[in-house]
Amino acid sequence: MEKIILDPSTSLRTILHIDFDSYFASCEQQFNPKLRGKPIGVTAANGRTAIIAASREAKKLGVKSPSRTFDALKIAPNIIFVSAHFEKYWEITQKFLDICKDYSPFVELFSLDEVFMDISSTQNLFGEKYQLIDNIRKRIRDEIGEYITVSVGISHNKLLAKLGSGMNKPNGLVEINKKDLLDVYEKVKLTDFCGIGKRIEKRLNNLRINTPLDLRNTPLRILIREFKEVEGNFLYNLGQGIDNSEVIPYYFPSETKSIGRSYCLPQNTYDQRVILQNIFELCEEISIKLRRLNKKAKTVHLYLGGERSEHGRKTVANYIDNGNQIFLICKELMSKWRWGQMVRQISISVGNLIDANNLTMSLFEEDQREEKVTKALDKINERFGDHTIKKGFLLYGPNLKTVPNGFMADRFERNKITKKQT
Repeated sequence: MEKIILDPSTSLRTILHIDFDSYFASCEQQFNPKLRGKPIGVTAANGRTAIIAASREAKKLGVKSPSRTFDALKIAPNIIFVSAHFEKYWEITQKFLDICKDYSPFVELFSLDEVFMDISSTQNLFGEKYQLIDNIRKRIRDEIGEYITVSVGISHNKLLAKLGSGMNKPNGLVEINKKDLLDVYEKVKLTDFCGIGKRIEKRLNNLRINTPLDLRNTPLRILIREFKEVEGNFLYNLGQGIDNSEVIPYYFPSETKSIGRSYCLPQNTYDQRVILQNIFELCEEISIKLRRLNKKAKTVHLYLGGERSEHGRKTVANYIDNGNQIFLICKELMSKWRWGQMVRQISISVGNLIDANNLTMSLFEEDQREEKVTKALDKINERFGDHTIKKGFLLYGPNLKTVPNGFMADRFERNKITKKQT
């Protein structure tokens, strides 16, 4: 392991960003020693179309994630495709969280394969920060597996800690301090920052902002003029290396901003009934999650991808948490597009959420009756498994074989339900 220390000076806060290297692929190689040292691509459960994670060996050959299995085979004909096992990955993440919280109570689960840790008040209990990191790495080897490694970024805030963890992968360690910020910004790209994707990069390029140093030297008023108040201020702070956000422990409840589901169909299809059945199924999944979180939504976003892609959103007058209502909005968006094309990918999300307790009950008898029926169905499905009872339109529809992007929250929710039953 190569350790890069950009400056020995210290700051008031010491934040770590710990990021697993090629996590899903490394987990599969840990489970199955026959896969070690070989290029593998982890695919969704249906084994179709998209590689969601590539092993280090595959990455060295040029295979990236996400990418199509068809394209990956062109680059690496000997690549091995392995179906994802999210339940196993989550078990490893839980073990990792148990390790981390032994070194700090402030551990934030950013995604299934990465955490932030604030060790400002605990690092001296373990010698110093590098010793603490070495301890965590040793415990990962001993308690999880020798084939699973992490890269670590250290800084005085979350923004720069996350930037650092990606600068020296795999199994790297990079510390970024205030004095070296300009040197670091000369080495990285705009898209290396969390929050800048290809679309934001293109808009920045149109403003002749091509590097992080360009962004750093751009006046706030220009960014606000192009990106509006919130995003403009975010990009300005990013250019200055400013991030005052706290590390929120994963066991604290967090405010959900949106809920979404995405699905890649096992086969490309022009069959509009099949497309609608899959959309309806995703809408049902979202509505179940809304009700479990006791939330209602006002905005629905739909994306369809295939020969061409379309995306759109609609904000309705009343807050909703019913799958059929979400589905009808999706159908309305499709009718505006006059959709009749092939579909490969479907993504649906809802936003503008509100706590359902803050809303008054509908005075219409029909709405009250529907809400009672929905609650009864939820109780049955929670006890006997999701989709034990489903809408007639889905009776002969395909069963979705996917893990939604709300996987971790769903898992926490399931754990709570299980505890209630026991």
